[in-house]
Amino acid sequence: MLTIATRLDVMNRLGRAMADPTRSRILLSLLEGPGYPAELAQALRLSRSNVSNHLACLRDCGIVAVEHQGRRTRYAIVDAHLARALSSLLEVTLAVDASAPCLDPGCPVPGCCDTAEVAS
Repeated sequence: MLTIATRLDVMNRLGRAMADPTRSRILLSLLEGPGYPAELAQALRLSRSNVSNHLACLRDCGIVAVEHQGRRTRYAIVDAHLARALSSLLEVTLAVDASAPCLDPGCPVPGCCDTAEVAS
C-alpha cells in the first residue's frame, strides 16, 4: 500500500539510502542507466545477494523502481526528477575541504578520514 510520506520521512529515507557506501555505489551506477542485479554485482565486484539486499532497501525507500522482464528484474531510479536532483546534489557536494577533519571519529566510510587518499 502506498502512502504519502512527510517531508521529514523523505529526508530520513534519502539519508538512510545514501549513508551506506554500497548503496551509494549502486545509486551512482543507476544514475548512468537502469541495471540488473547480476550486472550491478559484477560491475561493482559485489555478491549478487548483497546487491539484491541493497536494491530492496533502495526500493523500500522509494528511490528505485522495479520492472519485471520475464525472469529478469530491472532496477532504475524511480523518477527522472529524482535522478536530476541526485546529480545536482553530487555537483554541489563535490567541492569539499579535504583538510577539514571528519566529525565522526568512528567513521566507517573508506577514504573519508584519510586526507592522504582524497580522490581528485
